[in-house]
Amino acid sequence: MPAIKLAIVGVGKIVRDQHLPSIAANSDFELVATASRHGTVEGVRSFTAIDEMLAAMPEIDAVSLCMPPQYRYDAAYKALSAGKHVFLEKPPGATLSEVADLEKLAKEKGVSLFASWHSRYAAAVEAAKEFLASTTIKNVHVIWKEDVRHWHPNQDWIWQAGGLGVFDPGINALSIITHILPKAIFLTSATLEFPENRDAPIAADLHFKNAEGVPVHAEFDWRQTGKQSWDIIAETAAGNMELAEGGSKLSINGKLTFEAPEAEYPSLYKRFAEIVRAGQSDVDIAPLRHVADAFMLGRRKFVEAFID
Repeated sequence: MPAIKLAIVGVGKIVRDQHLPSIAANSDFELVATASRHGTVEGVRSFTAIDEMLAAMPEIDAVSLCMPPQYRYDAAYKALSAGKHVFLEKPPGATLSEVADLEKLAKEKGVSLFASWHSRYAAAVEAAKEFLASTTIKNVHVIWKEDVRHWHPNQDWIWQAGGLGVFDPGINALSIITHILPKAIFLTSATLEFPENRDAPIAADLHFKNAEGVPVHAEFDWRQTGKQSWDIIAETAAGNMELAEGGSKLSINGKLTFEAPEAEYPSLYKRFAEIVRAGQSDVDIAPLRHVADAFMLGRRKFVEAFID
C-alpha cells in the first residue's frame, strides 16, 4: 500500500519534538512538504503559505495543521476543500462552530478529519478506563499544574483571546477524563483567574458532576514551579486509583499496576493512518466543549499581571 503523502503546516517546537519523529517512524506516511512562515524541515520542500503549497503540490494526500488554534480553521477549510485529509493538533479549533463546520465539509468532500487528543494515548489511560468501568466511582480529583514559563516561553498567542491560556494544558486532562469516565460529566461551577494584563486565564477551578451526582473537581494552574503535577485521582468502591504523570502511570491503592514508555504522538499518527485508510473521521469535541462551558459559566477573577 503506498505511503500517504503528508504535509505539515506550522513548523514549531511541537512539530520538531513530536510530529517529525513520529512521522519518520511510521511507514504509512511520507513527509513531502511544509508550509510555515518561519520554520522549514531539511530535505523537505517548503512554502510560506498553505495556498502556495496546495497549488504547487496536488499530489499531497493529507495535511497536519500545527499552528495556533485561532488560525487553524482557514487552513483546514482550504485543505479539506482541496480534497486533503486533515489532522488537527489540539485543540481542534478556536470555537465549537468552526469544528462543526469542518466536520461537515470533510463529510461532503469524502475525506478524513482527525481531532487529535495526544494525552488520550498516554500509556496507562486505557488501563485506567478499564478499572473505572469495573467499579463504582465515588469522586474524582484532577490536578493539572505546571510552569508556563518552562513549557510555553514567550508565546504571546497563548495569552490572546482564543489561545485558551491554562486550558491549553488543561484540555489534555479533560481529554483523558472524558475518555476514561463511564458516564458523561457536566460543569456546575467554575472560577477562572485572569492576569490583569492578559486575555486568557492562568488558573481555573472547575466542578463537574454526572447524571448520578458523582463529583469531579479539576484544578488547573500555570504558576507551579518545581515538580509538575499531571494527576487524576479517583476514589472508588475498589479502592483509590491514581493516574499519574500525565497518564503514564497507574496505581491502585498505592501500588503501581501499569507503566509503559511514552508513545502518544506515534499513536496519534497510527490512528490517523487508520481512519484515512478506512475513509472515516474521528472528531470528538467533548474536551473543547467543557472549555467552552467554563468560559460561559465561569466566574472571572482578576489576579496580578503575568510577565513572561
